[in-house]
Amino acid sequence: MDLTHTALFSRSPDLQGGDADAMRSTLRDYFHATFDRYEQLFSTLACDAAYFEKPISLRHPLIFYFGHTATFFINKLLLAGLVSERINPQFESMFAVGVDEMSWDDLNDKHYAWPTVAEVQAYRDQVRGVVDTVIATASLTLPIDWAHPWWTIIMGVEHERIHLETSSVLIRQQRLDWVRPHPSFAVCALTSEPPSNELVAVAAGTVVLGKRRDDNVYGWDNEYGEHEAEVTAFMASRYLVSNYEFLAFLEAGGYATAAYWDEEGWAWRQFTQVQQPTFWVRDGAGDWQLRLMTEVVAMPWDWPAEVNCHEANAFCRWKTAQTGQIMRLPTEDEWYRLYDVSGVAEVPADKAAQANLHLDYWASACPVTQFAQGDFYDVVGNVWQWTTTPIYPFAGFEVHPLYDDFTTPTFDGRHNLLKGGSFIACGNESRRDARYAFRRHFFQHAGFRYVVSDAEVIAPNVYYESDKQLSEYAEFHYGDSYYGVANFPKTLAEIATAATANKPRAKALDLGCATGRATFELARAFDAVTGVDFSARFINLGVQLAQTGNIRYTLVDEGELVSYKTRDLVSLGLDGTQSKVHFEQGDACNLKPILSGYDLILAANLIDRLYNPAQFLSCVHERLNVGGVLMITSPYTWLEEHTPRQDWVGGYKKDGENFTTLDGLKAQLGKHFRLITAPQDVPFVIRETRRKFQHTLAEVTLWERVG
Repeated sequence: MDLTHTALFSRSPDLQGGDADAMRSTLRDYFHATFDRYEQLFSTLACDAAYFEKPISLRHPLIFYFGHTATFFINKLLLAGLVSERINPQFESMFAVGVDEMSWDDLNDKHYAWPTVAEVQAYRDQVRGVVDTVIATASLTLPIDWAHPWWTIIMGVEHERIHLETSSVLIRQQRLDWVRPHPSFAVCALTSEPPSNELVAVAAGTVVLGKRRDDNVYGWDNEYGEHEAEVTAFMASRYLVSNYEFLAFLEAGGYATAAYWDEEGWAWRQFTQVQQPTFWVRDGAGDWQLRLMTEVVAMPWDWPAEVNCHEANAFCRWKTAQTGQIMRLPTEDEWYRLYDVSGVAEVPADKAAQANLHLDYWASACPVTQFAQGDFYDVVGNVWQWTTTPIYPFAGFEVHPLYDDFTTPTFDGRHNLLKGGSFIACGNESRRDARYAFRRHFFQHAGFRYVVSDAEVIAPNVYYESDKQLSEYAEFHYGDSYYGVANFPKTLAEIATAATANKPRAKALDLGCATGRATFELARAFDAVTGVDFSARFINLGVQLAQTGNIRYTLVDEGELVSYKTRDLVSLGLDGTQSKVHFEQGDACNLKPILSGYDLILAANLIDRLYNPAQFLSCVHERLNVGGVLMITSPYTWLEEHTPRQDWVGGYKKDGENFTTLDGLKAQLGKHFRLITAPQDVPFVIRETRRKFQHTLAEVTLWERVG
């Protein structure tokens, strides 16, 4: 029986094609289909108020997500060099970051004068036109791979498909009288008697994970690399846990019994005082109903229970107490073993999936008995499935240079992997390689199945201190001194402090702060210091130090041999500064309006890494109080991979004569600044291995704002 209710939503394309015109056509359809479906999703909001009232306190209002995916296209296409100018710098800053409730997110609404819905729609129309023009006219050679500029186009589309799902969850949590049904998001009407769940044996086997770099379909950074594991035999529930099966846990007092919850889960339960799954509601007669995205229906007891990871874990502990068998969530490796033995395949390109997946059937869950896959049901599709595995990097993991914070902020032990995809998981989300993770208290369209196994669950090394570049910067900022060269960020802070003697020291901005040492050092003298960097993974180290007082990281000694370092604020003489520092992610060429009114701005080794340094230099005075000091340091290592040749501030011949970066700084800053003192060279050393170091000189210039 064909259960599909709409034409198939376009799949993630094969990027290996040999015909450029055909590829342009494919990508144009893929882009427009996604852009259209995303706007249809927001048309389920029945009034403008629904855009501006937060569905939950930990996220921005929906107007942010309506604009966010469009600004993502422009911000990434700029970095890739596929567009040369912004459409709306204010929007492209306001809507750029703040998706997950990361500790550096600024979710204070008084900082945002949100635009109207009509203004954001008009902006989206402009973005649509720009992306369409890029696809039609930009130079294209095939295949499109990780290093190809057009990778960012696919990145933008797949990013919007992720938010198609996450925004649908927020809409599902919005006031019911503020939402309305839409024909593109029809819900399932099937329901029957819930099945009796049972355990099915799964033989031992090997799972091989990790996407190849030459794979012909787009992937996110965490999918690449290598991981192979031997999975011991286990048993798994044939079905996802249904609403009816979960009801027994609720009626047994599961939400009120601390023994069924781990420490983190019970703290969440106590804080929220939750007594049932978030999408369960009672009608006037006291009967259970289920909140869907835009409506409430009588409880379909044979649909999967949609809960967060804490609730799923608590159910498993209760089930263990009832049966005497140790039940738990599967590991990521065990889920892949289920995938392999069930004979599941990728979503077909030209026909509906054999699963409630990719919006091929409904915009809701369906009975857990609807889609058989081998001996199991819903190994993929229907709802995401929580695992017990925190997301971690595979061997060979690399961040994409144009989106370095897609995964790295989640390598913290607090984000658990979900597998299998949901009814609305489209594109990359629906594929075998997909690796998505959320905080354990978050709600997605997610449920779970349980397993019984004698195998010990070993937590992977989730932390990202082993990232080579991050570790080098951690040592550069907080580690040992080498060859008699003083700590560079500390030296810069001392120079800045001396330059602001007898001047106000209320606020300082450490722009391009990297892992944040200068931010803490400046807090010795300034009342408040903001550290801003484009890299979320760098900022995370500063945040960790501010929150916990210490950091751990590894250093490469030689080959695979490493040493382990721990640093803390007390031993660095910085204890007490953490209350005065604040970190956030930002683009120096397009900063948030709130980042202004500073008495000092430090731009350390930043100018020659900006994609548009002239834009930064022409506007930086707006961020600084009159009389304030701008401190610029740089070794002036101009490279076209960072800055287009025509945008270099200096380092070239002009009218036949040498034109240095200092000449360029004087020319571009002269209208609003005066050079306070003669430039000075400050050395720094970066350790790469025990026997390899970079020794560099940065020129330091100090500028006072005069107008």
